[in-house]
Amino acid sequence: MTDPNRLAPNASAAAATAATTPNSFDVLVVGGGINGVGIARDLAGRGWKVLLAEASDFAAHTSSSSTKLIHGGLRYLEYYEFSLVRKALQEREILLKSAPHIMWPLRFVMPHDAAMRPAWMIRLGLFLYDHLARREVLPASAGVDLHRSPLGKPLKPQYRRGFVYSDGWVDDARLVLLNALDAQAHGAELLTRSPVTAVQRHSEGWSATLATPQGERVVQARALVNAAGPWAETFLRDVAKSAQGEALATKNLRLVKGSHIIVKRCFEHDHAYIFQNPDKRIIFAIPYEEDYTLIGTTDVELPQAALAGFAKASIDAAEISYLCDQASRYFAKPVTTDDVVWSYAGVRPLLDDASGDPSAVTRDYLLEPNSQGAPLLSVWGGKITTYRKLSEDAADLVSGMLGQPRKAWTEAEQLPGGDLREWIGAPERPDRDFERLVQAVQQRHAYLPPKLARRLARAYGSRIGRVLGKATTLADLGAEVAPGLYEAELRYLQREEWACNADDVLWRRSKLGLHYSAAERAQVDAWLTANK
Repeated sequence: MTDPNRLAPNASAAAATAATTPNSFDVLVVGGGINGVGIARDLAGRGWKVLLAEASDFAAHTSSSSTKLIHGGLRYLEYYEFSLVRKALQEREILLKSAPHIMWPLRFVMPHDAAMRPAWMIRLGLFLYDHLARREVLPASAGVDLHRSPLGKPLKPQYRRGFVYSDGWVDDARLVLLNALDAQAHGAELLTRSPVTAVQRHSEGWSATLATPQGERVVQARALVNAAGPWAETFLRDVAKSAQGEALATKNLRLVKGSHIIVKRCFEHDHAYIFQNPDKRIIFAIPYEEDYTLIGTTDVELPQAALAGFAKASIDAAEISYLCDQASRYFAKPVTTDDVVWSYAGVRPLLDDASGDPSAVTRDYLLEPNSQGAPLLSVWGGKITTYRKLSEDAADLVSGMLGQPRKAWTEAEQLPGGDLREWIGAPERPDRDFERLVQAVQQRHAYLPPKLARRLARAYGSRIGRVLGKATTLADLGAEVAPGLYEAELRYLQREEWACNADDVLWRRSKLGLHYSAAERAQVDAWLTANK
């Protein structure tokens, strides 16, 4: 791996200046979603001096509002997106191995509805899904008799047969945080709550103004990466300017809102469901946070104006009804709007390909380099499963535009907390390795209640020691601010994970907000306010 603290011997004079001047950088990355932090991590690991600026919190928008799947996208085969599916399937197991504490294999059950798609088509799709990329961890697909299997118990009796296949699950917001932590470990500077308010292109680089919590900051960068997600087009149209003061936008995004609902647990087993709908879309019903089921998603187009001022998307009543109705077509016990305990919505920035159906718009990404002056790279589209490959491709392009190609490095590298050898010895399989980690944590920290030990292991992996410190009793962790949440963890999140307020802690760095009452959430907010 490239030493991030040492420039390559043939580094240019401009690069040397960037390395020694506090407000001069090789690359400015705009956007703290999964693509932005992934690119910052990759570039920093190649030895470039990187600054990332995020207007809100890491994963505050799209990257904490996904369906939380590491998947190839089975339905994309119907749109002949074979290249995208293969690329995603190849990445699936790379990611599962990189952070087994926040990602794990998940089996999906597809009840067969002959009115939707014939069985032969599903079998063919699953055969391709099994064989488009090599599998080491995930088992192959199979048929299932739903009347004989416990997997059929929650379903209506007309669903007699089905199919089971493999994909993966990810804590999407924590995936963003782990990439941010690794970028920082490789020398990148990362700023949250720091919108870029102006960017000007010059012959030798870019001048950018940031509105940081500490005040206005002007920085210089040799190259600019636009990874602003749903705001990528707006950023080039309204913020970034050419040397002549002209807008730099060249592409149009289609903003498609995907909403999800959380209901009390609909089934007892650990598989997820994929349901085919009469409108040819699909929805998932996924085990979530032990006590709940996550159901989603929708596809609703939004105008650019809907995200003015970094507004956060929200679900509407029609979407809630749609998700309840479609789930109720399959579950024996109907899902009603009264069952919804929480909801969230994210906006997918899809590259406009003139498709009339939002569901048919490609989820593949496009990297657009612009070398008409100082290097600019814009990221269009993408999905969470392919973020690492997107980041690698982007870092290749940026390094090339800076005149010094540097070797890719992330494919075999684990994310922070993902290397469990200190706790379990030699790794075996990601899913089994995590269970071994939980056992090791319980043995080494026997004072932790089993539920708390598992939650902390899930969230922090091998970094759990940074949370627990030298504690030998629960009392050593400080006051219990809310059930199972102690001061030691809150201090860690403030100190090392950029947490500023209750939303950061309760809905992104964890999902504890789902388990707490309004009064308990207020207690967390009060503690954070008093301990800034």
